[in-house]
Amino acid sequence: MMAAARMALSSCGRLHHLVPSSVSIPTLATTRGIAKPISFLAQLPAARSSSGASLLCYCSSSEATVAPTPQAVEEEKKPAPAEEKAEVPVEELAALLDIRVGRVVKAWRHPEADTLYVEEVDVGEEQPRTICSGLVNYIPLDQLQDSNVIVLANLKPRNMRGIKSNGMLMAASDASHQTVELLTPPEGSVPGERIWFGSEDGKDRQSEATSPNQVQKKKIWEYVQPHLRTSENCTAFLGENPMRTSAGVVFCKTLQGATVS
Repeated sequence: MMAAARMALSSCGRLHHLVPSSVSIPTLATTRGIAKPISFLAQLPAARSSSGASLLCYCSSSEATVAPTPQAVEEEKKPAPAEEKAEVPVEELAALLDIRVGRVVKAWRHPEADTLYVEEVDVGEEQPRTICSGLVNYIPLDQLQDSNVIVLANLKPRNMRGIKSNGMLMAASDASHQTVELLTPPEGSVPGERIWFGSEDGKDRQSEATSPNQVQKKKIWEYVQPHLRTSENCTAFLGENPMRTSAGVVFCKTLQGATVS
């Protein structure tokens, strides 16, 4: 009989009337100090210990009145996580990009890639930058040679089929990406001048450009690029702010409402 009582105790887990100290009493499994509910009721009225004490075993579907542990109380007191900080305005991120006026000194077809040009571009540094551009299918080589361009200069260098590219020529394209036109600085722009977005006097309020590592790590270009477009008069804009040099606004030849990349 005692063996039967032990089996009942092990499956139910609590005693209503205590048994002698020689009988071990299993306890309910707990989670963070609260007894885990069990969904069935079992009684053994016939079960008796050797001392004559009756055994009554039951399991309750309600929470047991077990005091929560100090750790559980402390966790309940913890405040909810703070809301994420508001996103940085796109104008502030765009100001971290080093976008400059450039002039293509020399251009040729990439020897290992049919869709790439290789350009040497004067961006106001001691030596021209080498840049690879996927423009073969869109712009004739003779139009690229000696052209004035807009260069995104603080990108990490990329190996393009054996040639390291140090920047990107910025261009406008239509929705189908069938027509692509280079962005062009206004007449009188000087190679190396950094462009800005906004009013004519915004040049004096430019932020310092961040490093190529930060542009990549923070995905700054990926965030800014969808906000760039051309207007009805083919001027390049960031939102409502025109792209400028000291000589005027940046534009493309014919594309209206085009994306810029």
